[in-house]
Amino acid sequence: MENPEDEGRATGEHHSKPDDEETIARLEEIKRNIDSKINLRQINLEPERPDSVFLRTLDSSIKRNTAVIKKLKQINDDQKDGLIDELKSVNLSKFVTEAAAAICDAKLRSSDIQAAVQVCSLLHQRYKDFAPSLVQGLLKVFFPGKAAEESDVDKNLKAMKKRGTLRLLLELYFVGIIDDASIFTSIVKDLTSSDHLKDRDATQTNLSLLTSFAKQGRYFLGLQQPEQEVNEKFFKGLNVTADQRKILRKYIFAFYDSIAEVLRSEHSMLRQMETENAKQFKELNDENAASYEKLRKSYDSLFRSVSSLAEALDMQPPVMPDDSHTTRVSSGTDATTTPGKEPVVPEAIWDDDDTRTFYESLPDLRAFVPAVFLGEAESKVNDQPSKISEEQTDLVVEGESVDSQDNVQTPVDSDSLPEKKMDEKAKDLVEKDEGKIKDTDREKVKEKENDKDKLKGVDGTSLDGLLQRLPGCVSRDLIDQLTVEFCYVNSKANRKKLTRALFNVPRTSLELLPYYSRMVATLSTCMKDVASALLSMLEEEFNFLINKKDQTNIETKIKNIRFIGELCKFKVAPPGLVFTCLKACLDDFNHHNIDVACNLLETCGRFLYRSPETTVRATNMLEILMRLKNVKNLDPRHSTLVENAYYSCKPPERSHRVSKVRPPLHQYIRKLLFSDLDKSSADRVLRQLRKLPWNECEPYLRKCFLKVHKGKYSQVHLIALLTAGLSRYHDEFAMAVVDEVLEEIRLGLESNDYGQQQKRIAHMRFLGELYNYEHVDSSVIFETLYLILTFGYGTPEQAALDPPEDCFRARMIITLLQTCGHYFGRGSSRRKLDRFLTYFQRYVLSKGSIPLDVEFDIQDLFADLRPQMKRYSSMEEVNAALVELEEPSSAAIVDDGEESESCSESGSVDREGEEGSSEGSSLGSDDGDEEWEEEERVQLRQKAAPPVDPAEEAEFDRELKALMQESLEARKLELRARPALSMMMMPVNVRDGESGEETADEDGGRVRVKVLVKKGHKQQAREMYVPGDWALLQSAKQKEAEELEEKLSIKRRILEYNEREEEEANGGPAGGWGMAGGAAGRAAAGRGGWVGQRQRQQGHPAGVVYGHSRKR
Repeated sequence: MENPEDEGRATGEHHSKPDDEETIARLEEIKRNIDSKINLRQINLEPERPDSVFLRTLDSSIKRNTAVIKKLKQINDDQKDGLIDELKSVNLSKFVTEAAAAICDAKLRSSDIQAAVQVCSLLHQRYKDFAPSLVQGLLKVFFPGKAAEESDVDKNLKAMKKRGTLRLLLELYFVGIIDDASIFTSIVKDLTSSDHLKDRDATQTNLSLLTSFAKQGRYFLGLQQPEQEVNEKFFKGLNVTADQRKILRKYIFAFYDSIAEVLRSEHSMLRQMETENAKQFKELNDENAASYEKLRKSYDSLFRSVSSLAEALDMQPPVMPDDSHTTRVSSGTDATTTPGKEPVVPEAIWDDDDTRTFYESLPDLRAFVPAVFLGEAESKVNDQPSKISEEQTDLVVEGESVDSQDNVQTPVDSDSLPEKKMDEKAKDLVEKDEGKIKDTDREKVKEKENDKDKLKGVDGTSLDGLLQRLPGCVSRDLIDQLTVEFCYVNSKANRKKLTRALFNVPRTSLELLPYYSRMVATLSTCMKDVASALLSMLEEEFNFLINKKDQTNIETKIKNIRFIGELCKFKVAPPGLVFTCLKACLDDFNHHNIDVACNLLETCGRFLYRSPETTVRATNMLEILMRLKNVKNLDPRHSTLVENAYYSCKPPERSHRVSKVRPPLHQYIRKLLFSDLDKSSADRVLRQLRKLPWNECEPYLRKCFLKVHKGKYSQVHLIALLTAGLSRYHDEFAMAVVDEVLEEIRLGLESNDYGQQQKRIAHMRFLGELYNYEHVDSSVIFETLYLILTFGYGTPEQAALDPPEDCFRARMIITLLQTCGHYFGRGSSRRKLDRFLTYFQRYVLSKGSIPLDVEFDIQDLFADLRPQMKRYSSMEEVNAALVELEEPSSAAIVDDGEESESCSESGSVDREGEEGSSEGSSLGSDDGDEEWEEEERVQLRQKAAPPVDPAEEAEFDRELKALMQESLEARKLELRARPALSMMMMPVNVRDGESGEETADEDGGRVRVKVLVKKGHKQQAREMYVPGDWALLQSAKQKEAEELEEKLSIKRRILEYNEREEEEANGGPAGGWGMAGGAAGRAAAGRGGWVGQRQRQQGHPAGVVYGHSRKR
């Protein structure tokens, strides 16, 4: 049979192995990329450019070069290999500037950057003028100059262009095409200029660019690199000086401080606006609500951008003060508070952060998809040529009018000829520029038409595949990915197909509605027609179903109304539509309309109730719903539906749970006992507990020790271990713990509370562990066992304290015996346990049929402790066995009395009466006792004596010396009496198999005796005969006769006392549990619960404490 720990370990290794392989594969891939970049940088830093003779052998035709330059504007990873092959076969010596300009104009995505780097590396290795032209063209994106007209350029496209250009510049620097790091200093200086803080759009763009630079160019800022050891070799070759790093850090961190200050000021403005809105008693007008929403969105956007930059710089984002105000948009009743009452804290709209993120944090499609695919930039690009052509024609017309006026007003002379020539040159330049602009516009239009033609061929198959994957998008990531992919096949027809597919969601797949709604909400930011078309279809379906008034299609109705509710939570469906649908259901509050209304409230009712804009109207609707429930006689199912819907929106008010405040010292104690305590830390916890201020912490420490049920059940023995450890230094602590444990056990028997059963079981385990650590005698254990069996019997509360069907007392007994029953295996403790198990069988049989788990526990208990013991199956058998046990009880009482008497005379320790039976052996005379003495080691520890006054000690010594002197003088005057002769017992080792009673044997007139002699170091017994009338022999016989008579007298008195006690108990053991504990149990019960403690105190001098260590 395999070890389960080995099997679990093997399973853990099996699960961890793929993770290790994945990590190793990722590191290997990073190393390969870095090695390739290092090799590429070495080639680019020292390129071996071909000579002019080799270049003449390549194709240098204008047609071929023009085609290649056009392809450079469309660099991507798929066409990289073909483009590189074409570049190797052409001669671009005369078109280097045009090639660099084409790469600068290319719209590069993140996945196309590496392909562009390889193409640029090839051109750099062939043409010397390529790198300066490329750098100059790329820098124009950041420094366009005065000639650029930003009004004609889309801001989103410009921001995306800057981001891609910055990434390309960094990659070109890493591979050695750019060797001057000062260009990044210039770019960062421009981006962090304080002039941009006045423009919010420019600030947002610059924040995103700086965040991208901080993530990709951490080496420039001196930040910690991921996989530092792997990247160390790569960054060694970069020539970034310390001054450049210092300047870059100065610019970026100064900009971060400035933008954080702007964020705080905007936050204060937002709070001020909320305070002013809260003071208004009427509803907010549309203008105030719109300005608040605009400022709120601006602040949220700025806060997200600043947090991203802080994360990239390994800094904590700025912390804003808590906002306790809430702007009202619909009503003024909630914001005002009556004097004398505390303002009500508004509840959060969402229950947790995950839900809030799902409904509010939507992906920005403009950041993932080019604007051309979203249908936003197409109209702007088409309008741009017309605007430019209009401006050019205006310039031409103005120039012609000026020329005509000059021709009319000025006479023809020699000075006017140069002016005419200049005008003709200007016209020629304007016409050439106009022709170039038209050519470029035509090329762009043709390229877009080609792209659209390519996409149209793929749209059909791609859209079908997307729609087939739609029902499988059951997570946020999957639906977001599908939304982005749909944007690449976006068209008016495809949007209609998608709307129809979303509308036709299966009526039983309600779990898809939140994800479909998220897709609609994400697309609505760029494609308004999808959301409006879907809402109109859902509204028409709802009106059709509500007006049909049939009692079928309940699943379709629920699907429809839940879809509307989910769209409302994404703020796609207006709240007015939801309230209109709810009012229609409440107007005809019957049958399916009840289900529809309840499903609508369960979907978005809490959102509407907690939103400040709709809380008043939602409250009114909920009150109408409850009034209708009370007025109408609804069936139980509908009544439950209405209550669930109402309380899901407006939970009942309940007082907040007040956490108990504990002193730091008490918290530390609880941490040690309930959190830190385990097998390895027990010694450390004990040392920490000893260091506590004992007088102050002892009551609470004792209280925590009794709460063993609060910790792990498997660690109860560790609490007992701590009790034993602390008792060495504080004796009274262990006694107090034992007293309170016994008191808790008795209290549990008196109350018999079902909710306290776990606590009672833990206390039984704790008591057994205290016995294992020698803090409780066996008599206390057996008294507790008999108390559990007999408590409450014969009283009016018997049925309540121990009902016939309740077997919990049996569980308590099993727990206690499983903990410490292994030590009751010899001597009187074995007999006591055998007797108790017989009574326990009688108790179990009196319960009738018991649960199987209790029966199995009993079987395990007997298998562990007494596998050979007979299990009785009827009350008659067990009663007969008990009668047999009680018959020799008198002899057992006498034997126990002799054992205790001999123990007290010899002064030895008899804690548990386990020295063996007194049948045929004296105290400490057989081999079994020697073995027991080896197992039980007695440890003596002298109790620390209290401090004594030196004066009192000197006075005591003086009085003691006087008393001793007086006694010595008195003894001198006395006559020493002759010692009486006595008979000595023969030592065990020289008896030669004879018992002690046969030391004297009469033979005629003489008596045979044995004399002990010593020869060397060996003792020997010699036989000899003495006269029968010898004085020594007569005195020995007389002493034996007196001892026998005294034993018989004691036996007679004990039997009389026993009979008298049985008569007083009306029949004794035959009618109940009178002989429950045996003679020892009754004696212990008559004397009290602490027999063991008193025996310890009587048998040994004060100040000495005994501790034992048992072995299982």
